[in-house]
Amino acid sequence: QVQLVESGGGLVQTGGSLSVSCAASGRAFTMAGMGWFRQAPGKEREFVAAVNWRGDMTVYANSVKGRFTISRDNAKNTVYLQMTSLKLEDTAVYYCATTRGAGWRPRSEEDEYDYWGQGTQVTVSS
Repeated sequence: QVQLVESGGGLVQTGGSLSVSCAASGRAFTMAGMGWFRQAPGKEREFVAAVNWRGDMTVYANSVKGRFTISRDNAKNTVYLQMTSLKLEDTAVYYCATTRGAGWRPRSEEDEYDYWGQGTQVTVSS
């Protein structure tokens, strides 16, 4: 059984910064790829960012490229998402997820992930 617990969400003004983290337990975290997804009200869940198991390869959605940074600390079984220059459209519930198999490369497809956290709310206000 894998458990993923997100934290760090909150309320921030446009142009501000916020970091969210995801602590993993229950499986070999160090071999799994990790990803962040988000779901805004009335919209489908969408890919945000992903990192491979070694932490040396990342991929981002075009909408967040240059503003968000994903990273991981395998010693702490934690993955992070640092968000800067936040926009109103970044408001969403942010979910972390772990890949089904070994994460040699970062993955952007939802069906590559099998365990999900409960989500953390990020609200950007004007």
